[in-house]
Amino acid sequence: MFKLFVLLSFALAGISLYSCQSSPVIAKSGLPAHHNPDGSFKNLYLENSKKSILKFLWAKYTSDWSDWEGHEVTVTPVQLDLRDVQQSYYVKPRISWIGHSTVLIQYKDKTVLTDPIFFDRASPVSFAGPKRAFKPAIDLKELPKVDYVVISHNHYDHLDKPTVEAIGDKTTWLVPLGLKAWFNEQGVTQVLELDWWQAHQFDDLTLRLTPAQHWSKRTPWDTNESLWGSWQIQIDDFNSWFGGDTGYNDIQFKEIGDKLGPFDFAMIPIGAYEPRWFMKNMHVNPEESVEIHKDIRSAYSMGIHWSTFQLTAEQIDAPREDLAKALAEQENLTPFDAVPIGSSFEVNLNTL
Repeated sequence: MFKLFVLLSFALAGISLYSCQSSPVIAKSGLPAHHNPDGSFKNLYLENSKKSILKFLWAKYTSDWSDWEGHEVTVTPVQLDLRDVQQSYYVKPRISWIGHSTVLIQYKDKTVLTDPIFFDRASPVSFAGPKRAFKPAIDLKELPKVDYVVISHNHYDHLDKPTVEAIGDKTTWLVPLGLKAWFNEQGVTQVLELDWWQAHQFDDLTLRLTPAQHWSKRTPWDTNESLWGSWQIQIDDFNSWFGGDTGYNDIQFKEIGDKLGPFDFAMIPIGAYEPRWFMKNMHVNPEESVEIHKDIRSAYSMGIHWSTFQLTAEQIDAPREDLAKALAEQENLTPFDAVPIGSSFEVNLNTL
């Protein structure tokens, strides 16, 4: 019975393991093309496909599945110097990778945080589901004042209830359509909802929700009832992009690059991609991550969504090796790195 509960918890945690999406459609009744008439949302560039979560779970628990606890991990975190992230003003943009998809972006007097998860499990319960391989690079109590938080979607490794409750209304949250009500249920009221391509301007800061190929779900009854997306994060002359979690198509990311690029910096997911028969529609592999890097015209990119949780079949540090292989096949490409958790560095501007 307990193992069954663990299986169900893993299924609920989801982490983008289901794909039942529609092919391109023409918007009706004035709705944007990614909106369904019932208020739910859809991807625009996927053919109809349905893959069994039960088949995936059977493979996970009956086959040779990678396990970071029994593996000598080759990429370990580095120590984050708190002095680097607790300044009141930044002359150059500073990027600090806290782990998974949680990144601090600091420039001038603004601090933006992405998809924060500071607790041990990416799961609806505290005792089962994917467990952190490494602690966050900074503790919640040491986190500097965060002006804005952006959320890409509602999966448990991107929207963490204990973290949301801990931060609460000490910041302003920007979320895709359909998520504000969930935040209000947690007692958080400083929340702004956006649709794809919509933006909020805060002095010299622009936060814009951009498309992604993904899905949403936190319970068995709310599939795709909230939107998903990526984010343009522009602070004055620093133009950056946060990929959240996504599959690849050759339309939407080129569209982002054409409309909003080039970008000085991008945070692009590179992990949770095996087995491809199940993951391809919703999770890019490193080769596809490189295509996104090119499509959005990024001067420098950093890999996220790896080295933190063992979500899928590949080993937890495999994305770094696979990214290196993908980059070796490219010529005249701007830099794309997979740095250790805890890395904090400045970004040079106007390099494209």
